[in-house]
Amino acid sequence: MADPRPSSPGRFLLRLAMPFLVVVLASGCSSARKAWPFKKVDYRQAREERPLEVPPDLDTSRIRDAYPIPSATYSEYARHTGQPAGQGGAARVFPTPKGIRIVRDGDRMWLRIQAPPEAVWKKVHDFWLDNGFVLVVDDPKLGIMETQWAENRADIPQDVIRRTIGKVFDSLYSAATRDKFRVRIERGDTPGVTEVFLTHRGMEEVVTGSPDEDTGTLWKPRPSDPELEAEMLHRLVVYLGLSESQARARLAHPQSQRRPHARLVQAPDGGPALLMDQPLPRAWRLVGIALDRVGFTVEDRDREAHVYYVRYRDPEAEASGRGWLSRLAFWKHGKAKVPPLYRVRLRAENGRTRVRVLDARGKPDASGTARRILNLLHEQLK
Repeated sequence: MADPRPSSPGRFLLRLAMPFLVVVLASGCSSARKAWPFKKVDYRQAREERPLEVPPDLDTSRIRDAYPIPSATYSEYARHTGQPAGQGGAARVFPTPKGIRIVRDGDRMWLRIQAPPEAVWKKVHDFWLDNGFVLVVDDPKLGIMETQWAENRADIPQDVIRRTIGKVFDSLYSAATRDKFRVRIERGDTPGVTEVFLTHRGMEEVVTGSPDEDTGTLWKPRPSDPELEAEMLHRLVVYLGLSESQARARLAHPQSQRRPHARLVQAPDGGPALLMDQPLPRAWRLVGIALDRVGFTVEDRDREAHVYYVRYRDPEAEASGRGWLSRLAFWKHGKAKVPPLYRVRLRAENGRTRVRVLDARGKPDASGTARRILNLLHEQLK
């Protein structure tokens, strides 16, 4: 049936212009795809996202930082060290591209930089801000910075309608994923060397309810994405001074063969342990990456004693002590209970490394929670 409405000049012109518009937008998309050879990322500038709605059995601290972490900025750090922010001698000392090395272990990568930690911290801090990310953890004393949950617009499906209309009404579309990045900066084994570890955590929006009843959506964790970590590491090393070709060549280096790193064992006292087929220095780095990927709240670390101090809220332990109604009411106001502190201790053992979970007093912990912590680490390290 013909359209009963009279044709207006505006509608007529729109029909004439539509083929041209599609061609222009398609060519723009093609040019954008050539800009980055690695995984597509488009976080735009930082903007406020609506709060993530989580399932009742998911600890909300997995999504937002519910625990108080001492806030600090680089300026405050510089004042405490007695030098003006951005003017200290160490802050001006930064390596040439030859001083930036990418270290690999399977799908894990980190940077080894010939520069003091203070200079590296300042540059990495500026990288996030210049790329529009909001830092919700900014702790130079601990050496950790963490971004707010961000939307990767490149994850939005790119069909013909989206590519055409979305360029004009971009806000109508939203990705069903959110990403958060954590950077941990440590002094290396040799003087003047700093190591930078970048890890990713993700959430995805899923539909709840059956087709014959009301449906909704909520956010659930999704696995860490090594390709996304590699892409952000690529952008970081370019920001630090490598050229595009240098960064691409170093990141495209053949991936080292990954072999099993760890297995769950029983300690001599009968408690749970993790035995890693790695010397202590390398095991320390890998355990740190595993803690970051899982999303533990790292309160402190003692590299000389090889101990990470972490907080972990065990959802199974909490669920066993509450009824189903109280588990649903996680949104109720009230003072949040601070999760217990644990120590993840590493010790050398005949060229290998044994990992144990200790309680807050430093005693070996054989509880179900300690076993679950080791299981989470094992999933990342096996």
